Amino acid sequence: MAFDEQLGEGIRILLNQKGVHFSEKKMMGGLCFMVDDKMLAGIVRNDLMARVGPDQYSKALKREGAKEMNFTGRSMKGFVFVEPEGIDMEADLEQWIDDCLSYNPEAKSSKKKV
Repeated sequence: MAFDEQLGEGIRILLNQKGVHFSEKKMMGGLCFMVDDKMLAGIVRNDLMARVGPDQYSKALKREGAKEMNFTGRSMKGFVFVEPEGIDMEADLEQWIDDCLSYNPEAKSSKKKV
């Protein structure tokens, strides 16, 4: 499945400008950005997948373009999808990435497969 390469480049630029060490993984049919071995954000088709955490979840859903992240028939608390109209300005994308970076230290890393 293809994902928005331009959005990926925008995220890379922001993370590099902020001096954040990150890695990228292709998963869930898109691309995920990892910080400290934890999912920070990602891209699924043309949507930003933002990991904002459970405390900011309700507030995040009220922002333009945000919708619940639902892969399996139930929403994933702490994660939202942001449609292109919610990230069409560089400042909007930067705010979402900042929100993800704020939650990242609290986030649990996924267990590594042995």
